[in-house]
Amino acid sequence: MMNIEDYREYCLSLGADIEEKLPFQKFKNGEGVLVFYVSGHMFSFFDCNDFSVISLKCQPDRIEDLKTQYECVGNPYNESPKHWIGINPKTAPADLLKELTRNSYEIVKAKYKKSRSDDFNPHS
Repeated sequence: MMNIEDYREYCLSLGADIEEKLPFQKFKNGEGVLVFYVSGHMFSFFDCNDFSVISLKCQPDRIEDLKTQYECVGNPYNESPKHWIGINPKTAPADLLKELTRNSYEIVKAKYKKSRSDDFNPHS
């Protein structure tokens, strides 16, 4: 189990390219949502006022297995359950939460780098 401060520190420790923001302050029920970004794209977010679900990017082929294997893994908050999972930080083992958070960070970072390199073709 990780508390909100420990989880925030862990997210920031994943790389120098991470930003944290509260981007939904203009929306009702969104003012306390803290989002972690890599290369300008979200990889983790949660409501600071209700630290019961952390939404993380995940490989679609892993999602059902994770939900079956762990009670703490369920649907994400306000994202597609095809590409995102929700994990309860109050019941999740810390090592699982860290692994799934790092996985989310790596997915988003790799996708961003891949799409950026696809855009740049010096031979076209």
